[in-house]
Amino acid sequence: MVIWSWKGYTLSQEITVEATEDQQESRETLSAADRCDVCGAQAYIRVELASGDLIFCSHHGNEKKAQLEPVAVSWHDESAKLLAR
Repeated sequence: MVIWSWKGYTLSQEITVEATEDQQESRETLSAADRCDVCGAQAYIRVELASGDLIFCSHHGNEKKAQLEPVAVSWHDESAKLLAR
């Protein structure tokens, strides 16, 4: 990847992105600190879009599912945790 070029001088940088399984899993797993983008309640659903992630409580995730599912890269739903208690 060329960052800068001037009169034959080129500054380049190689960017490597690697994620271990633990890093990927921790990114996907929602914690009590994750809050719904709509109402601020605890988030149980993460929607990955090409432009970034959205997180929702179970109520708002289900409400927005029909609109977002066709454009979502992934849909991560942990709402089953609500019934596990």
